[in-house]
Amino acid sequence: MNARLALLSTVAPGVTESEVFRLALQHAMGELGALGAAMHLRGPMSALRLVSAVGLPPALTRSWEIVDQEGPSAPARALRGSTGVWVPRPARPVPGPVWPGTGLAALPVVSGPRSIGALTVLAGERGEPTPEHWEFLRALVAWTEDRMARAPRPSGPAQPQRSGERLRQALKEVRVGSWDWDIRSGDLVWDEAALELYGTRPAEFTGKIDSWMRIVHPDDLAPTLAAAQRAILDRSVYEAAYRVRRPDGSYGWTHARGRATYDARGEALRMIGVGWESDESRSARDTLGRALRHMSDGFLAVDDEWRITFANLEAERFLGFSEEELFGRLLWDIPAARQVPELEVRCRAAAAEEKPAGFDVRVPACGCRYHLRLVPGPDGRTLYFTDVTENRRLAESRQSVERAAAERSARIAELAAELAKATTSQDVVDAVARRVLPPFAAAGVLVQVTEQERLHSVGAVGYPEDFLELIDGRRRLSGDPSWDAIRSGAPLFFSSPQELAAHSPWLAGMPERAGKQAWAFLPLTASGHTFGVCVVAFDRLRLLTAEERALLTTISALVAQSLERARLYDAEYTRSRELQRSLLPQALPDLAACTAAARYLPAGQGADVGGDWYDIIPLSGGRVALVAGDVMGHGLPEAATMGRLRTAVHTLADLELPPGEIMGHLNDIVGAMGEGSYATCLYALYDSTTRVCSLVRAGHPPPALVRPDGSVYFPDRDADPPLGAAEPPFETVELEVPEGSLLVLYTDGLVESAKRDIDEGTAELARLLSAAHARGALDTAAELEHLCDTLTAALLTAEQRAADDAALLVARLHALPTGRLASWPLPDDPRAAGHARRHVREQLALWDLNQLAPTAELLVSELVGNVVRHARGPVRLRLLYGSELICEVYDGSQAMPRIRRATETDEGGRGLQLITALSGRWGARYTAHGKCIWTEQPLPGPDGGVEESAGDPELMFLKASGFDADEDWSTLL
Repeated sequence: MNARLALLSTVAPGVTESEVFRLALQHAMGELGALGAAMHLRGPMSALRLVSAVGLPPALTRSWEIVDQEGPSAPARALRGSTGVWVPRPARPVPGPVWPGTGLAALPVVSGPRSIGALTVLAGERGEPTPEHWEFLRALVAWTEDRMARAPRPSGPAQPQRSGERLRQALKEVRVGSWDWDIRSGDLVWDEAALELYGTRPAEFTGKIDSWMRIVHPDDLAPTLAAAQRAILDRSVYEAAYRVRRPDGSYGWTHARGRATYDARGEALRMIGVGWESDESRSARDTLGRALRHMSDGFLAVDDEWRITFANLEAERFLGFSEEELFGRLLWDIPAARQVPELEVRCRAAAAEEKPAGFDVRVPACGCRYHLRLVPGPDGRTLYFTDVTENRRLAESRQSVERAAAERSARIAELAAELAKATTSQDVVDAVARRVLPPFAAAGVLVQVTEQERLHSVGAVGYPEDFLELIDGRRRLSGDPSWDAIRSGAPLFFSSPQELAAHSPWLAGMPERAGKQAWAFLPLTASGHTFGVCVVAFDRLRLLTAEERALLTTISALVAQSLERARLYDAEYTRSRELQRSLLPQALPDLAACTAAARYLPAGQGADVGGDWYDIIPLSGGRVALVAGDVMGHGLPEAATMGRLRTAVHTLADLELPPGEIMGHLNDIVGAMGEGSYATCLYALYDSTTRVCSLVRAGHPPPALVRPDGSVYFPDRDADPPLGAAEPPFETVELEVPEGSLLVLYTDGLVESAKRDIDEGTAELARLLSAAHARGALDTAAELEHLCDTLTAALLTAEQRAADDAALLVARLHALPTGRLASWPLPDDPRAAGHARRHVREQLALWDLNQLAPTAELLVSELVGNVVRHARGPVRLRLLYGSELICEVYDGSQAMPRIRRATETDEGGRGLQLITALSGRWGARYTAHGKCIWTEQPLPGPDGGVEESAGDPELMFLKASGFDADEDWSTLL
């Protein structure tokens, strides 16, 4: 058994299918001692065709030439199953030929996923095969399936090449028959020419597909049927060459071509086609045909209707079909031709001119480029196409190199122009990144300068942050390529990490951390001094040419000149920023009347300093002034003007002048600076005892008042002209501020830009404030700080920051509780001092501030005594219990008290000295009907003690009055 299989394995793979079938059947008979064997293959519809038989007489095989696939016969049952079947000889005779032997053993023959036939053995006296014999039969069938797949396909005789007209004439001279095959029923219709072509008499024609299957050569039946099945499934043209049996028993070659039709559901109905003789001598292929067939370039011949009449091997490879499949097909119907953009349009346009033409086409599927040449002829056209992908690539590469050189020169010119405009060091680094990295295909640039024997980074592009932190500030070290380039003044180039490691072994791990593979270290030298290094890096291995190295060296000289100039500007710019910030509040005061947060955002790098400012000024009587201003223009003069105005506002506010008068004095100051000096200012005075905010605006945007319910209100937008252009008096607007309201002051840089007018900006500010109020409380300083960040991030784009400064002040205003305020009228006579002391003593007892009572009584006694002696009524006393204890005495006189040094003989002049000694702070302010003199006393500390500002109040009184300390001073009151 194994010997037979070993013998069969020596059979060459290229034998025909008929020889394969014959050998398989012979060895099956010999091994099983069978009487005969047969091979059937699947045909159209439900028929099996006998293609080979061994040991069986014609009387028996005639009934097996066509077998119903759905019938009970052994081949049909094997075809429907997956393993072999055994059909014993029936005990009683049945209609039909009498089969000898003991039964039939059949196994399916498979190709791919389906059964295509069956091998059947007529068993002798041994009966049903043993398990070993079944195993042998299965191995024999597997060998048959393998050799069938490797058998040569029938191709018919070789055909000489014909032009279109000669081909049509040849078709007229041969017999061409037509046929119509009903795929569902198996009915077959031949015309007279087809009957003659296939050597069948009309009386012998059954009208079924079986008639055709009986005349096809066994070797050609399987591939011919497969071609028909493939054409039906693919809805393509069916074309096949095969041999048919003639009446004299010989075989002749025929060619068939057809196409199937389908119903609405897509099921095949019938196939209609033609067949013709194709017997010609192979010697008809001449030398030219062989040369065309095997030439390296593609060659196609088409007739006047663009139907293919010849295709060589290269054309077959390109189009994806064999010559037989291409013959007679329209060139534009072939998928490979349709995929070439505008191929048909360009070919038809060239053919219309009736002269040779050539052009390039690109094939998207493979990315190849072909040069196609079309030559018109008397019987059609010939097309030559050559793969020029590599030639075009080389040409494009040369053009790319030339173009890159031109672009490089242009970029260097652009770099020089951009460096000339660079003002800051970062501008220089950005210019190098934009103009140097792309033409050299570089991936990063790093610029460092020397400061106190250390290298500090000026700017970098294309490096990770952790790497920049690692190399910033490193000391001078031998073997460091940056320091070596600075020391020698000559550039260093490394084309790989290995070269860098050879120069600096301790830097072996740096390339991986930096993500770079090659470097150019270019020293920066200006005015004969090397002050830094510019490192151009690549993310792949890069060996720079001599031209590229010379170009980079030239570029480094341009960079050095620009960087030296930019560093001077940076130093001046830094000093200007420091000056400007020093003129702004360093910290906001902690006041009971308001909780505040502020932001100042200078214009972007490269812009001059501006004149925006804000301020919070604590005043007497629980009042606070909130200020925002903006000096028109940018530069050091504007920043200096801002400082002068801020100082002036502080001075005028300390004088307790009304807001309108303060703005008038500021207008005089700006006007005295000269023509062209202007500034805007907003001064808001908030009184925590009355919850009234008095506003004065000179050309400044209105503040935003966020009420406790979340609504946002902007006061009247019509403001007085800017300072320097206004004419006093300035209008004062008073707003009643509910407890817990938010007042927002800002400059125009926050809400206005070239792309957004001020109305749109303030509307967006209102929306943001309402949204912030809805999200949660805005009471603490931390919450207001977060609000400032939210507003500036949302309102200030990068473009807006670069154009103008912006200042923002957000204050949560607090009212003094009514229970912490007390007021009394006093008589305008000497009794007033006693009444005042009694009111103070009683009220401080209610507030649990008895520790402060002795000093407070002394203070009000002196204040009221001065009013009775030097001023006029009406007289009124007011106590405020806030972060300090405030005593206020009002009178109807405009005369302000002035402190003076009293001599030993003077009877007066010591009262204000006493007040200065006993109080933490004191002062006087004008009112609508006179003036108010006030004092502040610090509250008791956590331990209950009182912080004394000037020692014991009794001793201070005696010293200020000229008495000895041991004398009883109570008689003086």
